[in-house]
Amino acid sequence: MSHSLKYDRRGVSADKQDVHNAIANLDKGLHPHAFCKILPDHIGGDEQYCNIMHADTAGTKTAIAYLYWKETGDLGVWKNIVQDALVMNLDDLICVGATTGIVFSSTIGRNKNLITADVLKHLIQGTAELADELKALGVEIHLAGGETADVGDIVRTLDVGFTAFARLKRSDLVVNNITPGLAVVGLASYGQANYEKEYNSGMGSNGLTSARHDVLSKHYLRNYPESFDPNVPEDVLYTGPHKLTDIEEKTGLPVGKLLLSPTRTYAPVVHKILETERSAIKGMIHCSGGGQTKVLKFIEGVRVVKDNMLPVPPLFAMIQKDSGTPWEEMYKVFNMGHRLEIYLEEASANKVIDIAESFGIQAQIIGRTEKADRSEVAISSTHGSFQYH
Repeated sequence: MSHSLKYDRRGVSADKQDVHNAIANLDKGLHPHAFCKILPDHIGGDEQYCNIMHADTAGTKTAIAYLYWKETGDLGVWKNIVQDALVMNLDDLICVGATTGIVFSSTIGRNKNLITADVLKHLIQGTAELADELKALGVEIHLAGGETADVGDIVRTLDVGFTAFARLKRSDLVVNNITPGLAVVGLASYGQANYEKEYNSGMGSNGLTSARHDVLSKHYLRNYPESFDPNVPEDVLYTGPHKLTDIEEKTGLPVGKLLLSPTRTYAPVVHKILETERSAIKGMIHCSGGGQTKVLKFIEGVRVVKDNMLPVPPLFAMIQKDSGTPWEEMYKVFNMGHRLEIYLEEASANKVIDIAESFGIQAQIIGRTEKADRSEVAISSTHGSFQYH
């Protein structure tokens, strides 16, 4: 069975082509190549300002958190889920230069018969704790409450999302202008930043449907039917060899902990970078949906050559081994080791790398941009060379 067919049968898509087709003819805002849609200042009516709004969720990572909670009783996983949902918004916004003063509103939909009041408490209190932690790092966010709904008829277990809003001076925007002749700095998604409490596997919040079913065993099919869509064929459900409590050899951590590593935010790092290097930065890409091919949506007539990639973290190597997914596909689904790319003048690359490493995050020049007849990403790694258009 081809891996694209397996994704389709699970009801997921690595490239969200249906969504992109649906929005193809919609207004793209003031700057079509900006990472987030930039709107005129509808709030203040000031032409020197703009408005940015964004929404995202933790996706199906909540299904793994549910399994881990049920098997271990560990309620702490739910704060991580809050971080996943919030950071998927925050780290898109930082790619246009909004790193502080952002307003967040949450949306939680739960199946009350399965998700207890204790879980809700950890989600809501965890949001407040995360806001305090970010503020201490120079990233001030404001919580505007939100909606918590008992919707068991439409949500199998739990859905956690946020909507974010920022008002920004247009002069402070970072608008992607990715041209030939730039260096590409990649910031690691794995390891332990000095503002993180433990090792981060680099998982983020993309590709979790594939990771969950390719890595975890039929134990979860038999014992937790509420954790998957009953319309999905059984032969593509929980096809892996592991339980959540199995220990991954290279890290010495449980498989469940690796899958549930909270999505790292780069906001403190980017906030610091923009203080001194804003003028040198020509674009930032959050390698979320689409993985290492994400940049294709923001370039024209440019080839992005990535030939000095960071090492593939143990979790992604495990997913590839358990699933048999071709490496070419892995780079489209997962971030594979770096989740933030900064496109900039090469003279400023070492300054950006130094700032990232001051936060305990490995960074390096992972590639460059070249002139091309069409938009292209070319990846060369120890696992092969791949071309994406």
